[in-house]
Amino acid sequence: MDSEPTFSQTNPQAAAVGQPLSRVDGRAKVTGAAKYSAEYNHLPGLVHAVIKTSDVAKGRITGIDTSAAQREPGVLAILTHQNLPKPALTAESEAGKKAIGPSVQMSFLPLQSDQIFYAGQPVAIVVADTLEHAQHAAAKLRITVAPETPVASYQDPKTELFNPGGKPDADAEGTKRRGQAAAAFAAAPVQLTATYTHATNHHNPMEPGATIAHWEAADRLTLYDAAQGVSWQQRAVAAFMGLPNDQVRVITKYLGGGFGCKGPIWPHTVLAALTAKAVGRPVKLVLTRPQMFTSMGHREDQEQTLRVGATKEGKLLALLHEKHSTTSQWDEYAESNSKIIGMLYQCPAFEATTKLGRANVITPSWMRAPGEAPGSFAIECAMDDLAAQLGLDPLEIRLRNYADKDPSTGQPWSSKGLKQCYQRGAELFGWSKRNSKNGQTRDGKLLVGWGMATASYPVHSSQGNARVRLYADGHAVVQVGATDLGTGTYTIGTQVAADALGIAPDKVRFELGDTMLPTTNISGGSMGAGTFSSSVYVAAQDVWQKLTKMAVQDAKSPLYRAKPTDVEVVKGRLQLKANPGKGEGFADLMKRADILDLEGSGQGKYGAGYESGLAAGAAKSDDAGKEASGSHSMHSFGAHFCEVHVDPELGTVRVTRWVSVVAGGRILNPKTARSQIMGGGIMGIGAALMEQTVRDPNLARYTNASLADYHVPVNADIPDMTVEFIDEKDPYVNAMGVKGIGEISIVGTAAAVGNAIFHATGRRLRDLPMTPDKVLAALRQPA
Repeated sequence: MDSEPTFSQTNPQAAAVGQPLSRVDGRAKVTGAAKYSAEYNHLPGLVHAVIKTSDVAKGRITGIDTSAAQREPGVLAILTHQNLPKPALTAESEAGKKAIGPSVQMSFLPLQSDQIFYAGQPVAIVVADTLEHAQHAAAKLRITVAPETPVASYQDPKTELFNPGGKPDADAEGTKRRGQAAAAFAAAPVQLTATYTHATNHHNPMEPGATIAHWEAADRLTLYDAAQGVSWQQRAVAAFMGLPNDQVRVITKYLGGGFGCKGPIWPHTVLAALTAKAVGRPVKLVLTRPQMFTSMGHREDQEQTLRVGATKEGKLLALLHEKHSTTSQWDEYAESNSKIIGMLYQCPAFEATTKLGRANVITPSWMRAPGEAPGSFAIECAMDDLAAQLGLDPLEIRLRNYADKDPSTGQPWSSKGLKQCYQRGAELFGWSKRNSKNGQTRDGKLLVGWGMATASYPVHSSQGNARVRLYADGHAVVQVGATDLGTGTYTIGTQVAADALGIAPDKVRFELGDTMLPTTNISGGSMGAGTFSSSVYVAAQDVWQKLTKMAVQDAKSPLYRAKPTDVEVVKGRLQLKANPGKGEGFADLMKRADILDLEGSGQGKYGAGYESGLAAGAAKSDDAGKEASGSHSMHSFGAHFCEVHVDPELGTVRVTRWVSVVAGGRILNPKTARSQIMGGGIMGIGAALMEQTVRDPNLARYTNASLADYHVPVNADIPDMTVEFIDEKDPYVNAMGVKGIGEISIVGTAAAVGNAIFHATGRRLRDLPMTPDKVLAALRQPA
């Protein structure tokens, strides 16, 4: 195609897009027909691998006794750093980092030496004919270790905080500073300084990390892997194995949740491939639930200090943000908290710094809304504190600091429906009835509080490819190398294809989750829907261009000799724009040409890349109706409203009402979108009130690495949740006008809960999670 279609060209007669279509993969899931990565048991000679992990967080292996384990029935191999095949590249080498690319946060591969860097690190792999045999043999394996004193976190006095990147005052997030923030803060008539802490959180998807590795030939590997991005996994594993990308195939047809932890490449996937190579048979390796706490990253333990300077009328003058967090011994990963703090409200002066402390832990990783989720807790609690100090309503303080342009870049927004979110959320919640005084509302003995918070998440630039094959009998096969985390990619892809082709959704077969399909980006960072839908739409337009060319050259067509630019497509019918009665359906055209099927392909772009294309096209055509700058700031926005009941005797907090209103561009399916907002909200409530992984400060080992001890919300913890969307058109973000909503649902959630507790009790809690003991301790303090 000469140029990518714009938003205005999408089908205005949409029949499927925007409808609450039930999940097309629902029946397969509830009947067990859906195959997850650990369920490909048909492979001949499939054997099972079990990882033996270290009990200590730092030390060296001094002895390995395999004798008892080797005598167990069914044992095929015991692999350690002494005999595991070596990868072609090491993760920590510059060549390895370049070849593996952005898909890796794993700059360390275990089982390459005798050194132990973290508790739970793999120290051996046992392979046997059954899972039970492998587990039993692993229990009999004896590893002797000379332990050393570990570092548990950035708070450990044995660690030294440093600026990522090796530069003084460096900011790992690349946040731009503006103005003279320190001077502006010092001169501000109203000042606030507070420190907010966030516990270590783990993703805990229902499906654990799992890989089946099958060497179909000496130089051809197939992986059935629980991955959020099959193309990313392909690239990384190919680099480790020293193979061309096309010699590694990755298949992920269904994913049982990810929340970010299945985005990067992790050691168990590479180890499964090396193990299969060593034993010469397909190998299945599934992480145990405790191993999920030490194998696939986590949201890092962190603290952030925020200084806020404002006028007596509540207008922000300065924001200074400093973050400290824990990273591993080899990486410099840090969540980018300050980005949302610097862009959410109009403020002339802003400054942010980040410092890390190396500890004996695996590298932290992306977890739903990395940076925005914890960063919003700080800024949104601070805004409520500022409102309380000045006697303003929390909603009013936000409106007074509303940003008409992105303060961090000066760019205009591509679209921003935040004020509508505020208004509609307040209406749904009944915010006008809120008691203006904290700690004054009761329901019997329970303290009642209302809180709210702003939500935002950026549009990350992305692109991907799709293939569409339209058949003369009226059905279509649509292919994208995407993954469906369980969020509804199968369904929205079907809806977009149906409308773009002018056929019913049940006539579309949507295929994904295989590197044999057209390459696309990861399902993460709220990029999936915007990227996949655009690529499917563009591929469908390629089909229609080919059909239009056929029609205008076909003497038997009503469109014979028409100009292609005079032809439009409406509900699967090619017709003249000036005379819609003159035209024909695609089936008639294809059958007359004796064509059974026709294939189209296309590349969809999301975010800045798409807008740059629009700007280039506008400049080329001298289209005054398009902005040629290609420089809008793109974000989804929303607002959460929360009611809590606090028991002053027990310290328990129960969320009793919840409203979320989101402006996320074009909503492809309100049913699956609503589920996304609900799910993220529930996850945020969990982070606010209960989720915490406890790391022993002396041993640097987790003490609650199980779902029995790591508390997550259950149905009884969550009220009915009201979710609505603002109808928002964004012509700059992609061909479909779609923004991501997967992450915005958790942004601001913990702050809304915290602000409601503040309103109920008159006490501010800044340490997540806000558990009953902390509530009781706060209630003992004067308001």
